Amino acid sequence: MHRSSQLLRSLLYDESGQDLIEYALIAALIAVASIAAMKGLTNKISNEFNAIGNSL
Repeated sequence: MHRSSQLLRSLLYDESGQDLIEYALIAALIAVASIAAMKGLTNKISNEFNAIGNSL
């Protein structure tokens, strides 16, 4: 019983994986922001190419 309580206590205070999770969350946030920005620019870029094509 004593050994299992030590194991549980060590798992509760172990922070070695915390940095990896934080980096993954930051990467996911950047990916979502990039996708949202690209979707907003898609129509503008398409309209510019159509205007250039029509003027040629």
